[in-house]
Amino acid sequence: MENVSFNFAGKRALVTGGSRGIGRAIAIALSKAGAETIALSKTKGHLDSLVKEFPAIRTVCVDLTNWDETKKAVEKLGQIDLLVNNAGILHQQPFIEIDKETISKTLKTNFEPVINVSQVVAKTLIKNKKPGAIVNMSSVASMRAVSTLVSYGAAKGAMDNLTKNMVLDLAPHQIRVNSVHPTLVLKTDMAQGILDDEKSNAMIKARTPQGRFAEISEVVGPVLFLLSDAASMVNGAFLTVDGGYTVA
Repeated sequence: MENVSFNFAGKRALVTGGSRGIGRAIAIALSKAGAETIALSKTKGHLDSLVKEFPAIRTVCVDLTNWDETKKAVEKLGQIDLLVNNAGILHQQPFIEIDKETISKTLKTNFEPVINVSQVVAKTLIKNKKPGAIVNMSSVASMRAVSTLVSYGAAKGAMDNLTKNMVLDLAPHQIRVNSVHPTLVLKTDMAQGILDDEKSNAMIKARTPQGRFAEISEVVGPVLFLLSDAASMVNGAFLTVDGGYTVA
């Protein structure tokens, strides 16, 4: 979708985990498409690097695992028309080795902030009687079992159910909620550990009909589509970006 153009002029967009990888690329694409774009991350250095390259992008530095501080930071932004819940972490552990700290940290980063940030954004839109669009960044790991991604897949599975319930509550207010489910995405820190694991790498690639993993740009396009008016009747969709992995 690199050559597909979108126009988000007059819209304000917020991207969590927006300073690196997929989130950074989404923030840049939204800004180039005319949206007043805000990237949220806990790492000031990465945010500073983003702004140095793209001065039009605003930044918010806050740790999403801190519920109260995050809520305050997002409330200060005012109305957000487009939200991408992208922030996340990944720990590779099989079920038998999962520890309390890992599952707690995964849920606090990958799941709880989706509720917190989306509530703030949705309440403001409802108060102002404005439509909006939310995209939750899920994963094929929520749909297919991967033995070393148990806590990550479980958190994304919880997000998937949350997406459905968000649709029920927010659709009457003309706020659409959809999710994107990528396979492994090249040149991202999150995927690198799996890509470096020859066994996991080979297994996932062998089960992918297209025989390759995704590029960052191949995830950005579907996200922008779901945020755009071109998807005005798309609500509650689980859009896989996986080369056929989930059907093989």
